[in-house]
Amino acid sequence: MECLKLIASSRFTDKRVGYLGAMLLLDERHEAHLLITNSIKNDLSQGIQPVQGLALCTLSTMGSAEMCRDLATEVEKLLLQPSPYVRKKAILTAVHMIRKVPELSNVFLPPCAKLLHERHHGKAVGLPILCFSSVDKRIENWMGTPAYRRRVAHTHRHTRSRLSCPWPPPFTSPTLTPGILLGTITLITELCERSPEALRHFRKVVPQLAQILRTLVTTGCSTEHSISGVSDPFLQVQILRLLRILGRNHEESSETMNDLLAQVATNTDTSRNAGNAVLFETVLTIMDIRSAAGLRVLAVNILGRFLHNSDRNIRYVALTSLLRLVQSDHSAVQRHRPTVVECLQETDASLSRRALELSLALVNGSNVRAMMQELQAFLESCPPDLRADCASGILLAAERFAPTKRWHIDTILHVLTTAGTHVRDDAVANLTQLIGGAQELHAYSVRRLYNALAEDISQQPLVQVAAWCIGEYGDLLLEGNFEEIEPLQVDEEEVLALLEKVLQSHMSLPATRGYALTALMKLSTRLRGDNNRIRQVVSIYGSCLDMELQQRAVEYDTLFRKYDHMRAAILEKMPLVEQGGPQVDEEAKESKEGAPAPTESQASQLLDLLDLLDGASGNAQHPPLLDRSPGGALVHLLDLPCAPPSPAPIPDLKVFEREGVQLNLSFIRPPENPALLLIIITATNSSESDVTHFICQAAVPKSLQLQLQAPSGNTVSARGGFPVTQLFRILNPNKAPLRLKLRLTYNHFGQSVQEIFEVNNLPVESWQ
Repeated sequence: MECLKLIASSRFTDKRVGYLGAMLLLDERHEAHLLITNSIKNDLSQGIQPVQGLALCTLSTMGSAEMCRDLATEVEKLLLQPSPYVRKKAILTAVHMIRKVPELSNVFLPPCAKLLHERHHGKAVGLPILCFSSVDKRIENWMGTPAYRRRVAHTHRHTRSRLSCPWPPPFTSPTLTPGILLGTITLITELCERSPEALRHFRKVVPQLAQILRTLVTTGCSTEHSISGVSDPFLQVQILRLLRILGRNHEESSETMNDLLAQVATNTDTSRNAGNAVLFETVLTIMDIRSAAGLRVLAVNILGRFLHNSDRNIRYVALTSLLRLVQSDHSAVQRHRPTVVECLQETDASLSRRALELSLALVNGSNVRAMMQELQAFLESCPPDLRADCASGILLAAERFAPTKRWHIDTILHVLTTAGTHVRDDAVANLTQLIGGAQELHAYSVRRLYNALAEDISQQPLVQVAAWCIGEYGDLLLEGNFEEIEPLQVDEEEVLALLEKVLQSHMSLPATRGYALTALMKLSTRLRGDNNRIRQVVSIYGSCLDMELQQRAVEYDTLFRKYDHMRAAILEKMPLVEQGGPQVDEEAKESKEGAPAPTESQASQLLDLLDLLDGASGNAQHPPLLDRSPGGALVHLLDLPCAPPSPAPIPDLKVFEREGVQLNLSFIRPPENPALLLIIITATNSSESDVTHFICQAAVPKSLQLQLQAPSGNTVSARGGFPVTQLFRILNPNKAPLRLKLRLTYNHFGQSVQEIFEVNNLPVESWQ
């Protein structure tokens, strides 16, 4: 309240203290700020410029939406005042109003066209204006006591003599316009970003903006506005940003800018940081508008030069910009591939991560061998926090661009050997699928994996693949027919001893021991020697504390004792399993539109999978399968009570999509428990960059019970690769309307993303 009293005072000193206190102590959350609206309105209409400046500064600092609507007319009038001091502050206040209340755009649209004709944009002249304005003869009699007026006059006479400025200052001179042009460009930018009408209106002044920028680049301005030899870089950057908005998706405006942007790109001095800032804004403008092909190549070359700059910030923005351009101008970015690869060795973690993402994006069929060598060398020495991303990127690139299967296998083996603990969850399945499908490479693969396993058993994915391969093709390992320079003879005892070492190692995970135990069991049908050693090992693990491993060992021991005559047939080589990749997923998606509804067997398989995911709770139940015999079909047609009809399927729902990341919900209600709803969350990624650290969290109303199962992973593969799935179990005994609140957090294109949203359009069948 004291601030309000001081603002309402007739003394300038009181008003100055009151407005300063209001700016520091009040904001739009305090109800008291609305009480000063009338005081600001009166001060804006008084015509006393220092008071108007204080009122405008306060309004632009703490003005709420209500204050902006009430005072928009007064600020509009001040935009065309002859005083540059008041005009500059009015422009900055108008920018604040547009940000607070975008519908006020129509109010400030007409004055902006007139302000754009302002040619002078001085800054240093604001100093004498601010110094001398308070002792202007028109307000001297209004301020304070005679003693105060004498003290102020003495101070400013001293300042005037030191600055050698004329007295009194030309306060209303039209030639002194500090920051007016820069503020006007900022105001127009805000208008164009928030109003389509303003965007259409100011596209007509693109030639005028281009002329202003051309004048700055060629003839320049006074030295007081230059920084390191660059004419007013702040104004140049702001004009370039406005041109980027005006030229986006507009052919005519883009053609008008092409020559100008080429001129700015070639004439700007890059020896100083100010020139680099202007040049970078020029590159961003070229990238966003519909520029000519040659101009885009020029922009890529500028970014390539930035990569050689000693400033790490400049190198970082260059890598980020090239990553945005790699899809649209791939060949132009490829010319700078050696420089990008050199950036992998940067000590700065943010730079090396950006260089890694760009290097992976540059891999194609023609350079895959050379790029893989560079990336594998980087994998051996990269920081631990980058190793997972690097290994994942190498595996995806090898899967997409592998020239031969042997090269593909060698690449995956190198990754597993170097960074096995950091690879994706599906790396083991992918490699076993690859080896199984390359019959001519079975002997080569088993020898390579055996040698790698003999050297190191700490990399668990490598040990799992090696154990699987030895179990499947152990007979080829013992034959010794390899196309190697120095073939190594292996006997049965060495192979069994190595697998036993894996079983006994404290580093082996339960899943790895399961692979090794199964490999031993399969070798019992592939080795020619006695199986007593294998039977003894299997029987030992029949009393293992791990339930999964114990169950597997008991089953194998029973197979030895009771069904030995069937052992060879049961332990045959695994048939090749078809596994869908990105192309298969796309084809399946296209054919899904005209395909019939899924059959009951497919639905039952899905429920089986859900039962496996929900194995810990033991509450999930299988639905009764219909009899497939002719008699059963007849009973189903007659609609007898013994064969109840299956419930209608619940349609899927897409709830989120951003930059290629999509989230879909699938619903299943088990017939035996209608109060239970199973929701399958499926996250897919059609962009060119992997989504990492993906976490999906959910909340439901208090009347419902929600249980979140563990997701299938935390990385959503790029280009439609392997999705991430997660199961939600919702218990709704009262059949209350279902609402779901989701929070997604993930990293995409090097940025952390967090989205919180509600899903209120769930199908009625999911809760009724």
